[in-house]
Amino acid sequence: MTANAFHNISQIESSLWEAADQLRANSKLTSSEYCMPVLGVIFLRHATNRYQSALQAIQADQAAGKMPPRPLGKADFIKRRALMLPEAARYDTLLKLPSGANLGTALADAMNAIEADFPPLAGQLPKDYDRFENKLLEDLLRSFDSEALRNATGDVFGRIYEYFLMKFAMQGAQDNGEFFTPPSLVQTLVNVIEPNHGVVADLACGSGGMFVQSSHFIEHEGLDTMKRVTFYGQEKTATTIRLAKMNLAVHGLEGDILEGNTFYDDLHRLQDGRPLWGNCDFMMANPPFNVDMVDAERVKDDRRLPFGLPGVNKDKRVSNGNYLWISYFHSYLSPTGRAGFVMSSQASSAGHGEKEVRRKLVETGDVDVMVAIRSNFFYTRTVPCELWHFDRSKPAERKDQVLMLDARAVYRKVTRKIYDFSPEQQANLAAIVWLYRGQQKRFLNLVQDYVARLASEATDIDPALTRFESALTASRTPLAAFVDSVRDLDALPLDKCQAVADALTEWTAAATAYATDRATLVTGLAAFCKPLVKAPPQTNNDQRKARQAFDPLAEAARGLIKQIDLLYKLAARTAQLAQELATVEAATEFFDRRAVSKLIKLLDDERKTAVEQLRAAAYLHRQIVWLQDRFPKAEMQDVLGLCKVVSRAEIEAADWSLTPGRFVGVAPAEVDEDFDFEQTLRDIHVELADLNRESVELAAKIQENFEELGV
Repeated sequence: MTANAFHNISQIESSLWEAADQLRANSKLTSSEYCMPVLGVIFLRHATNRYQSALQAIQADQAAGKMPPRPLGKADFIKRRALMLPEAARYDTLLKLPSGANLGTALADAMNAIEADFPPLAGQLPKDYDRFENKLLEDLLRSFDSEALRNATGDVFGRIYEYFLMKFAMQGAQDNGEFFTPPSLVQTLVNVIEPNHGVVADLACGSGGMFVQSSHFIEHEGLDTMKRVTFYGQEKTATTIRLAKMNLAVHGLEGDILEGNTFYDDLHRLQDGRPLWGNCDFMMANPPFNVDMVDAERVKDDRRLPFGLPGVNKDKRVSNGNYLWISYFHSYLSPTGRAGFVMSSQASSAGHGEKEVRRKLVETGDVDVMVAIRSNFFYTRTVPCELWHFDRSKPAERKDQVLMLDARAVYRKVTRKIYDFSPEQQANLAAIVWLYRGQQKRFLNLVQDYVARLASEATDIDPALTRFESALTASRTPLAAFVDSVRDLDALPLDKCQAVADALTEWTAAATAYATDRATLVTGLAAFCKPLVKAPPQTNNDQRKARQAFDPLAEAARGLIKQIDLLYKLAARTAQLAQELATVEAATEFFDRRAVSKLIKLLDDERKTAVEQLRAAAYLHRQIVWLQDRFPKAEMQDVLGLCKVVSRAEIEAADWSLTPGRFVGVAPAEVDEDFDFEQTLRDIHVELADLNRESVELAAKIQENFEELGV
């Protein structure tokens, strides 16, 4: 997906959420009440798109003689991962209903019709639309009927569905947001265990995000998910199961998801009749942390607890359920299986009975990678966590080793309260795991990709600068003409005239310095890009040479960003001074305030584009620097404050702790040469916007409470 396409989808997501959330506010429903109906509309829009796309493909095949001209059946559509929607369930049919028709009933009928044709969704789709007013439902349906959405593909709707799940999770809908694991964490788990075949299970599956991300991983390799894996899920909450089944369906996936409490229930059987236990190729989960109400008597003889109970209190309850989950995940694995799961950061160094279970786990040799994650990655909780990974097929040379990876200093700020990983940060963390596994080629391929992308972004810098310069010239022309026109007018104050003239002079000097530095940078970029666009370097030595060649260009790009910002500020200041001078009656006729304002606005837009292009290149350069400075030989090595490969003896000496920070040490503070002042200001604005929104919501809630009290 290109950066522009990604940006467009992000805009669609945010605009849809804004529209849907406004409708929710007008309906006076809570997020949990509004969640399922909105997700149902997204599902319906997507099902219609898939139906139309499949129908066009079928008709094309028939026209080309690849299919006989016969009546179509459900199998023709299922083959193309679509549902053969009855007319009453098609989105356009609902939009064309006559004025006054009951949309709530029509939507419920549409959902019933889909469930009748597609057994995996039986009883899962929302039907309680009669609680909404007709006008609100009509507005909601039209919100998802833009031209962009009518033509959107499955990937787009999958993203929109996940985006809405995330937003509802942020608002605390459905079990305090625990139904949705942040994609950054899921993707990191997927990158480590690489679930690309066989049985993939999640026994605390929530909304099914682990399955969706596994599918993305498989399809990125050019494979068909449903031909490669079988998904098995278990979840204790019926409403959350509905979210999961819809999530799978909106991505064109299927899975066997059952309702059950995993502490007590082991419900699944494979298609050949074998139990799920002991036969999973991949286990993934984000289970509830620190549960303390599990009945020890009911689980003490469970075959899924080969390492015993972690500890029982006087009420015959398991003191903390974390190690029940950890034991389950290990026991479900096949002899070659891998597991990746999110766990409370307390678990990796917990004492007493939990330490004993942990010791036994370490002694199996199956603990593979531990990743520490800082706080604020979850949407409704600020707690830090750790990602655990098991691998029962570790080679002999690594059987006694565990990779400790402290990623707490790696993050991207999304909002005041929420952090995540950028795609490049995720890739860089995965690259460390590759080196630990001796997969140097994958590491070099990632750096090669960064170099190729760097060359591509660098090539686009010259055109972006040219557009900025055209806007700069266009904005200067009327200002210079204005100064010439009023220079000899006696009625004007000399100090104001001189101020505008001085501003233009300062602008000229800055533009001259910019032109010199710009020419030097563009010449250097052209020389850098020429050999790389077609043949990016493959060896570590050549990649390091490419990085070193760009080092001075990155510094020059940072300098040019400051010059571009300065030129814009000088242009805006000159325009402001000219506008103040034009308020004098004698000069008014020589100044077109609206035209100049428009030109300054265009200049600002082109400034932002040029700066972003320069930053895009510098950003990719930083990714290469980050990897090469830490792993100069493209080989695994301990990095202070980041990673360390530890032995079983070292873990034993640390009281069987699996906390990464205990082993990797603390890195010295780094000076951020690329400190982005403008981005910092944007972050402050984001925080301020969040606080303002929260204050408005709080004020509305207080007012509502007062009204209920009759005050």
